[in-house]
Amino acid sequence: MFIIGERINGMFKDVSRAIKEKNKRFIQELALKQIEKGANALDVNIGTAVEDPVSAMEWLVKTITEVTEITLSIDTTKLVVMEAGLRYCKSKPIINSTSADDEKLNNLIALAKKYNAGLIGLTMSNRGIPSDANSRLELAMHILTRWQGEGLLIDDLYIDGVILPVNVAQAQCPEVLETIRQVKLLSQPPPKTVLGLSNVSQGTKYRSLINRTYLVMALASGLDAAILDPLDEELIKAIRTAEILLNKTIYCDYYLKGRK
Repeated sequence: MFIIGERINGMFKDVSRAIKEKNKRFIQELALKQIEKGANALDVNIGTAVEDPVSAMEWLVKTITEVTEITLSIDTTKLVVMEAGLRYCKSKPIINSTSADDEKLNNLIALAKKYNAGLIGLTMSNRGIPSDANSRLELAMHILTRWQGEGLLIDDLYIDGVILPVNVAQAQCPEVLETIRQVKLLSQPPPKTVLGLSNVSQGTKYRSLINRTYLVMALASGLDAAILDPLDEELIKAIRTAEILLNKTIYCDYYLKGRK
């Protein structure tokens, strides 16, 4: 599966401090460490505690691209900050993310065209997150239709079923799995599917266990990508094992030892 490393996020205290202090070494080591552990891309989020978000995003992207040209997922709700990040990416970036609301969707599709970027589409709108898979799929179809209507490649679109914390929205967990399964039927070829995995365990006691169990279930449902912590070794082991059992990779006795 396509792993997007989640750790360069200003919501983490160590990353927030590094952004404020312009600590390039910390950010660059964190980027390379995630790649070493199996990340295929890196999510980049400046968080909320910055005085000048545009400059902070520019600094963060430039800092990372000094040591790697890996795909970056630019993660922000502000259009001007999004473009500031996209502008300095050295490889094809991913926009993280849009809702199904037309104004935001249109603006971010325009940026995707301008910067040749992929797009993560959240199955939510200004009415909130639907409680059932069918309603999520309606929003996914709307995003897909707009994307294809602009002549953009279906392979660059990721649909996120929007998982919520199990301790407050337990009934949503199977609905998101069903959304992942049904997205594969929306078109031929279908868009990719992605999850912000850590949301499912937010506020719970056994976060790593919940994350890796749900991810294996999602993989069996057809999940293509996830934003997750590649430094969680047990989680990465679960991914590699699940991919073998699902016949996605070839078994060997040493499959846990090398980089995926």
